[in-house]
Amino acid sequence: VTCIEVVEAYVERIREVNPLINAVVKDRFEEALQEAQQVDKLLSECPGDDYLEKFPFLGVPITVKEAFSLHGMPNTSGLVNRRNVIATSDATVVSRLKQAGAIPLGMTNCSELCMWYESSNRVYGRTNNPYDLQRIAGGSSGGEGSVLAAACSVIGVGSDIGGSIRMPAFFNGVFGHKPTTGVVPNDGQFPNAQGVRTSFLCTGPMCRYAEDLEPMLRVMAGPGVNKLKLDEKVSLENIKFLCMDHDGGSIFVSPVDKEILQAQKKVVEHLESDLGVQVQRVMIHKMKYSFQIWSAMMSSTDGNGQEAQLFTDLLGDHGKPVWPLWELMKWLVGMSSHTLPAIALGLTEKLMKLNPGGNAKLVSMGKSLREEMEALLGTDGVLLYPSHPTLAPRHNSPICMPFNFAYTAIFNVLGLPVTQCPLGLSSEGLPLGIQLVAASHNDHLTLAVACYLEKAFGGWVLPGK
Repeated sequence: VTCIEVVEAYVERIREVNPLINAVVKDRFEEALQEAQQVDKLLSECPGDDYLEKFPFLGVPITVKEAFSLHGMPNTSGLVNRRNVIATSDATVVSRLKQAGAIPLGMTNCSELCMWYESSNRVYGRTNNPYDLQRIAGGSSGGEGSVLAAACSVIGVGSDIGGSIRMPAFFNGVFGHKPTTGVVPNDGQFPNAQGVRTSFLCTGPMCRYAEDLEPMLRVMAGPGVNKLKLDEKVSLENIKFLCMDHDGGSIFVSPVDKEILQAQKKVVEHLESDLGVQVQRVMIHKMKYSFQIWSAMMSSTDGNGQEAQLFTDLLGDHGKPVWPLWELMKWLVGMSSHTLPAIALGLTEKLMKLNPGGNAKLVSMGKSLREEMEALLGTDGVLLYPSHPTLAPRHNSPICMPFNFAYTAIFNVLGLPVTQCPLGLSSEGLPLGIQLVAASHNDHLTLAVACYLEKAFGGWVLPGK
């Protein structure tokens, strides 16, 4: 097929389903079609496959989370007072994918300031889950998860500071990878991490097919890929598999859904019967405090004593300061330009400052948990762990259980690589899945296991089938 045919097919698909899912918030169809014509011209003038090494994604349609800069496209991160901001350059990862030949089709929705697990804001509205329009697509890369699941794009760019790649990948039944911290550059996105959070924010690939994760990671990481062992051959039989069913019963988090536990059990049984390995059950006590550890570490000072940037400062975006209590009053009468989750986060941020002693203990607990996990996983370990305690929730219901993201968030502050892998659909037709976790710089292990589980459990399933 020609590149123009491929791009036209995806443009047509977006036009067909986007009115239902509201995932693509700004398209660049005309530019994409022109770029596709240039690819076809190049291939007709110089036939052959010499391009593959230089342009591994030549002519491949992609989508990009709106929090990233893409030249000529909006870059609001769902913040009303940024609605006129147009990017004048490309984020590094976007630039690298474009240089590899990829053709961006448009920008996808996110939560306000990328700090909530439902992708809804006052600029673009709410994104829906293609498996059930009454349910969330997750956040903050929810538009990206939804657009990939609905077969509107091949691969996409996401970012993750508390599960923002993995939750949408889970709720939408696609693949997502949070790389080892410090491998893929984060620059060119808003908001970007400052202070201690630069060690927690990760930019990574999202896609429908597991085999696309590694080539995407190579391109996005650029020279940073040398820190990983992606050229090492992985022998699945020699991996030390560990399994943990839940966090130990945190009071802040929902119990894990039976169908998620059942899916995880099937994975364990398949690994043991097919590979002849023994999956070791573990119970890591500190995981029970995942939410508290993540919160404390997110608001801690870095090595230079620099304090983490306040979320309320970001809400103001260099303008007037935002007072969360006043915004809550305005929200109650429909006058606030902010979402309720953003206002609530601003309020809880103030509360976190009231207990510095407790926070210091939790930061210390987080550092000790990191050492424990690195030692447990070693150079050959992969941990199976639930992606989220529930399947894709109904719209607005996350506000009732706001801390359920702790299942993904803990691995951001631990700096570990995690691949989100789909495992078919539940009895209600909603995606099931699992997190695959390895020690730092062992991304190759989780990527290899994801490819294996895709073959065993079917991977992505077309919605509405």
